[in-house]
Amino acid sequence: MKKKKILIGVTGASAMLFLQSFLEMLAGEDVLLHGVCSEAGEKVLGLERECSFKDLPAVVKWFDEKDFTAPPASGSSGYDAMVIIPCSMGTLASIASGISANLIHRSADVLLKERKPLLLVVRETPLNRTHLQNMLTVHDAGATVCPPHPGMYLKPASLEDAARTFSWRLADQLGIQINERKRWGQEQS
Repeated sequence: MKKKKILIGVTGASAMLFLQSFLEMLAGEDVLLHGVCSEAGEKVLGLERECSFKDLPAVVKWFDEKDFTAPPASGSSGYDAMVIIPCSMGTLASIASGISANLIHRSADVLLKERKPLLLVVRETPLNRTHLQNMLTVHDAGATVCPPHPGMYLKPASLEDAARTFSWRLADQLGIQINERKRWGQEQS
């Protein structure tokens, strides 16, 4: 069985805890991970998690956001899905408008044109009308908008536990079975 090939986009929105949790979860799975981190994403990652994208917990092959010759820029590269986590409102607007100012935008455009899953972990509050319209636009184009809302019904004991419940939801969207995943109605230990 072929490994799933997942592309991770990291932009300059707050919520790097969710990125770290998601990558920790995927590190134990049989998936091939590639990534693109924007300059703003690296700054926010340093501020919130005090690390670089190169220090994140998973084996990820990283591409420069300015390299439009990198594999993610082409539909022939064979990605099964892309997750932009976190997704800034600027990145959302670029995707909604079809603007490819960097490799993250271009890769998202490629996933949409190839009709592959594109998950956008949008992070902003409150939302203005433009944000909402852009979310509807990308939804209509085939993307899935996934604001980072943990499963509080699972009674997470820490922020890390809360982030893990959200990571499980993303894995479900990607068709990745996570053995430790808890579900509504399942006995809680």
